[in-house]
Parts: sequence; structure tokens; C-alpha cells
Amino acid sequence: MTFLSRIGLLALLAAALLGAAQGDEPERKQFTFAWPFLPDDAMRPRGGSTTGARVTLQTAPSGEWRALREPGITKFERDRRAILAMAGGFRTSFDFIETVGFTADFAPARPYQSWGTEYVYVLEDHGEEIVLQHIMVMFFADDEGTVQGPIVQKHWRQDWRYEDRDLHEFAGRDRWRRKTLDADSVSGRWAQAVYQVDDSPRYEAVGEWVHDVNYSAWTSGQTWRPLPRRESSVRDDYHVLIGTNRHTITPTGWVQEEENLKVALDEAGSLRDEAPYLARELGVNRYERIVDFDFSAGDRYLEATGAFWSEVRAAWADLYARSPEFTFLDEREGRAMFEPMFDYAARLEAGEPYDPDDARAFVRATINDYVE
Repeated sequence: MTFLSRIGLLALLAAALLGAAQGDEPERKQFTFAWPFLPDDAMRPRGGSTTGARVTLQTAPSGEWRALREPGITKFERDRRAILAMAGGFRTSFDFIETVGFTADFAPARPYQSWGTEYVYVLEDHGEEIVLQHIMVMFFADDEGTVQGPIVQKHWRQDWRYEDRDLHEFAGRDRWRRKTLDADSVSGRWAQAVYQVDDSPRYEAVGEWVHDVNYSAWTSGQTWRPLPRRESSVRDDYHVLIGTNRHTITPTGWVQEEENLKVALDEAGSLRDEAPYLARELGVNRYERIVDFDFSAGDRYLEATGAFWSEVRAAWADLYARSPEFTFLDEREGRAMFEPMFDYAARLEAGEPYDPDDARAFVRATINDYVE
């Protein structure tokens, strides 16, 4: 693939991640669960119109689901199997809509919708710690219907730790702080830490898995989190999401539900005195298992770049261990940290030999540029 053609496909991927229609579905004019008395197109989801290759959904209950339902296993083992059931190949869809406004002049923002095809890899499984890495592998149909790709994009990561007491939480205004929990509050519970595409922190919370017959779900405590790129790219009127998550395992995939408050802060990072709450947002992210889809490009990406990203994770772990509080800048000189990180990984993907000493020096220097 030429450099120019790769750039073109990356542009298509960007359009998809900003909210695209899947397959041959008609353009969405109104969000279901919307504001019925607004003008017809006022709640038309923002985003592009990119179409992707057709996928085949798995219809039979997965082996992961059947393993989760096995009688006689311990609660701890059932929890583990629920977490591992989030691994595999999926068609993913992301839907967010504001449902409640808290100011007199409130008008709901246009909803957000996007989609993708991604594989969730089990990077590590140490019993009480499980690391899941999401990798998007996308194929696109051009105007003539010709399928192009694949394009690979490292996506988010989720780490699960059993009875973890040491959390790093977002404190607003780019600041992060360590929070140490007492043993009783985490007994029998799992902490989920979520990381951005460059392995920088996003949020971390403790919750409990609940299992009953054909129901398995984990619900988090409330956490502060920085604005996601879907919001920071279009909004500057608030500074933090205060949210909770629920992960529910289904026979053929899983669903992540979010309930977020959009909140404005003062310069000190506290809720501002006047009308700090702007809106409540609901999000539903569905992971539907697919079959006969070629995710091999994701395998090759991890093989080529895995050692580098392991070094990135190690550098962040060192920072967490030595720093009870730090500031992480979203941008430095107009450039987000994922850009140099992705550039380095792209060279490895293209065949450049991996030099562990060079990678370690690069990673530490890059993170230091963005952390104060």
C-alpha cells in the first residue's frame, strides 16, 4: 500500500470513528430515545457516512457465555470468566445522547454515533489481574463499492484487578491523584482501569460482578474522567464527565452502558459556584460477536508493536508508583501524545527493527514531555 493510499484510508477511518453508518443502512435522521418536539433534523447524529465491509453476526451462544454459566464454579472464577468473555472479535457501535438539561437555556447537543470492527485481545491473565487490549481492524467500501483496507488502529485498554486498593483518579484540570481504599470497601470486588489509545489514563473505579441464572453484570462506582475526544473536539463549555459504567455479558457479546454528568469547573478544579451541571448523557456501546472476519492485520500489528506498547505500560506503571499526584497535559505545542507514540509504532509496523533501549528512552522522554 502506498503512503498516499494509506493516508486516504486513515481519513476514512477518522470519518468512521466520528460517527458513520454501517453497511447499507439509511441515514439516521432522528435518534431513537430522542427529543420528539424538536425540528426533524435537530437530533440527527453527528458524524460521517462511511460504509464498511459486511459482517456476519454470531447467532449461537458463545463458548465464553457457556463457560460463564457453568454450575458449581466459585464466584471469583465466574467473575474472571465474565471479564474474559469480553475478549474476541466484534462489531462495535457507540451511541451517546444527552437526556436531561440543568440550565435554563439548555438545548440538547446532537447525539453521537460511531461504529467499528475490533478485536479484544487478552494481553495478560495473572489470575487476579487481566489486561484486555482493543484493536480496531477496519475495511471500507469506496464510492464504487470496492472494499479497501485493512486499517489497524490501537484503541482503548481495560485492566481488571481483584480487590485493588491503589487507584489513580482524575481530579480535573489535567490533574491526577492517587486514592487508597480500605480493604473492606474492595472485598470481593474488581477495579477496572481504562486507558486511552496511547495508554495514558482515562478513569478507574471499583465495582462488583453480579451473576444470576442468565445475568452477569459489573457496575462501577462514580468516577471523574476527562472529556473524550468525541467531546473535546467539539465542546469547550465543560471540563469533566462524572460517570458510572455497567458492563453486561450477553450470549453473543457484551454491552457497556454509561451514565455521565457534564460538569463545568472553576480554575481550582472544583465545581464552579454557578450552574456547574450542564447535562446528563447516556451512552450504550454494544459489542456483537462476528464470525468469518479477517482480524489477522490486528495480530500482525500486535506482533510488530507489542514490545513497544509493553514499554509504554511499564513507564506509566513506574510513574503511578512514584507519583501520588501529577498533571498530564492533553496537548503539548498543539500535538496530543498519541501522535508521537503512534508514529513510533507505525515505524515498527512498517518493519523497522525493534531496539529496546531506544524504545525505552523514547517512551520515557515522550511521557515526561506531557507530565508535570
